[in-house]
Amino acid sequence: MKLAGVIPMIVFCVASNSPQVQPQVAQSVKNRIANTQNRLDKLNFPRTGAPTGRRQGGASRNGCPDLKQPVSALVPGEGTVNESISFLTITVSEYPTFWVYLPELPTNLRSGEFIFQDERGKNIYKTPLKLPDRSGIIGMTLPQNPQYALKQDNKYQWYFKVYCGNPENTSDYYYVKAWVQKVALTPNLESQLKVAKPKEYTAYAANQIWQDALTNLADMRRTNSGSSVLAQDWTNLLKAVGLEEFATAPIVGRYGLER
Repeated sequence: MKLAGVIPMIVFCVASNSPQVQPQVAQSVKNRIANTQNRLDKLNFPRTGAPTGRRQGGASRNGCPDLKQPVSALVPGEGTVNESISFLTITVSEYPTFWVYLPELPTNLRSGEFIFQDERGKNIYKTPLKLPDRSGIIGMTLPQNPQYALKQDNKYQWYFKVYCGNPENTSDYYYVKAWVQKVALTPNLESQLKVAKPKEYTAYAANQIWQDALTNLADMRRTNSGSSVLAQDWTNLLKAVGLEEFATAPIVGRYGLER
């Protein structure tokens, strides 16, 4: 009989407290998201000890002309005297998008190539690209086909090439190389993304998920090009990884969205 009296009391306490707890949690997440947006340029996307790539494009042979600026992968990294290193990036997407800055190119350099490989260097996806006529940022998305889907916790490498002439007649090209790893979309991150919507990039950035933060913000900028807030967030996000010099470059192309 005593137990029968206790159970209603427990139910009453839970029912009366739950509505208060949920708003507090939601408000805490909102505060974290807002704080992240205010310090995008202060975020850290660290070296993880995983394989590294080449963030700035080098030429494979000596048959390529000099460029005023190098082809550059928009990924975290660091510059050294002899090379520019790219760090492993993180994604929760099965079909992520990869971003590259194209400098002004000679008129005869309009052939590119995107290659996506597994950790051992086996090709998963490979496609030729007709490059835009002006300098700017381009994105390359893996087609949404199960054979190209990233598997959780696996590491992958991707290459972007600009051929110095007709690809059928030359093996000379500029290239960048970077690595990516897919991680699980946790319930905690999923909750943060819902609170942050439509600015999911703030939640991705707060969790060091570079690939998806950059893509979400790039997509928002493409559809809201006049937004000064998005422009500033874009500048700050690129600044966080030392790529602020490309902040004013237009987004001039997106490839691989076909299913």
